[in-house]
Amino acid sequence: MKEYFEGIKKIQYEGPKSTNPLAFKYYDPEKIVAGKPMKDHFRFAMSYWHTLTAMGADMFGEGTAKRPWAGKEGMELAKARAEAGFEFMSKLGIEYFCFHDIDIAPEGNSLEEKFANLDEISDYILDLMKQTGIKCLWGTTNAFSHPRFVHGASTSPNADVFAFAAAQVKKAIDITKKFGGENYVFWGGREGYETLLNTNTALEQDNYARFLQMAVDYAKKIGFTGQFLIEPKPKEPTKHQYDFDTMTVLGFLRKYNLQDHFKMNIEANHATLAGHTFQHELNMARINGVLGSIDANQGDMLLGWDTDQFPTNIYDAVLAMYEVLKNGGIAPGGFNFDAKVRRGSFEVEDLFIGYIVGMDTFARGLIIADRLLQDRVLESFIEERYASYNEGIGKDIVENKVGFEELTAYALKHDKIVNKSGRQELLEDRINQYIYTL
Repeated sequence: MKEYFEGIKKIQYEGPKSTNPLAFKYYDPEKIVAGKPMKDHFRFAMSYWHTLTAMGADMFGEGTAKRPWAGKEGMELAKARAEAGFEFMSKLGIEYFCFHDIDIAPEGNSLEEKFANLDEISDYILDLMKQTGIKCLWGTTNAFSHPRFVHGASTSPNADVFAFAAAQVKKAIDITKKFGGENYVFWGGREGYETLLNTNTALEQDNYARFLQMAVDYAKKIGFTGQFLIEPKPKEPTKHQYDFDTMTVLGFLRKYNLQDHFKMNIEANHATLAGHTFQHELNMARINGVLGSIDANQGDMLLGWDTDQFPTNIYDAVLAMYEVLKNGGIAPGGFNFDAKVRRGSFEVEDLFIGYIVGMDTFARGLIIADRLLQDRVLESFIEERYASYNEGIGKDIVENKVGFEELTAYALKHDKIVNKSGRQELLEDRINQYIYTL
């Protein structure tokens, strides 16, 4: 088979003192952290779309990327990308990939042709999976790019579009099952509205719920046991999306009695677009028992859209891994690099460097988060801060032994209240100490 990334050997761990851009400084896959190999904490995955199909275009300019598969078309291009992708993952030691249907095969001129293309390329990819041992973390469908989805997919006012989207999702679930995929993701990029002046939000949300229930029913029918994930995002491309953030999605799922069938695929850049921190969204998912998987990237705080940059913020990585460790891990989910190199980083080597820096950032974050938990830096402080709920009236509140009358009687006798400092700056300093010294 052709070698697409000539001159780039398998990426090795060389340690923190290495200055080799094509080497890991902190990601040592077999290193035991918190009781298991580092690679098992992450289950890193390659995003098929950003890595193999993105060519560096933006809304103001055409693509700049130089790729060894350039110049090919149709199924020839699809097969070349697949070969290159599995070589790329093998050289980085990445054991999983994620895909949209449109990433792996051309759209075709009809739905029938689209399905035929997907059947052909999925056979081809399955063979590459068997050759390399690389697995599928999750699959999904692209129900947002084509003009047919201008008004949404399952929330479109056009029932024909709803049916078309259902056919796409059915096929994408079939392929994910074929690949042995461990998850399937729903991202409603057009599932929302631009203006309430022409929108029946009640019908749209009811239809969205019907669509998700159909997916649950179909998965059960064909024996697909992978985890279903919803990926929250507040806006862009739609001005207001129904899957705004974790708590919004949870409210939606609970309203329609779907909460037992779905967990969250949390993306860092989507959290910031919703006005939250990455840790906030992970925390909300964790404490509600729905932290399923992670799209690893970061946004630019000076830009108001989804820039999907490779993660380099060690502070965010530490607090993210803190939540993952407290969750007891993330399997069968993983860390998918929903990230792309900058438009000005157009050489093939930049693809490798982007993944290396992202994997190193989270590896370093894991080590620091594990030490924070071992030393109970935050846990001890939080326990002490809420100690009033372990005895007396606080314990009665927690155990539901009192109501407003009893609390009023208590408050009349204890109205000289003394609070303690939350010491946010002290705790931030402690985290910085661990980042600087470990």
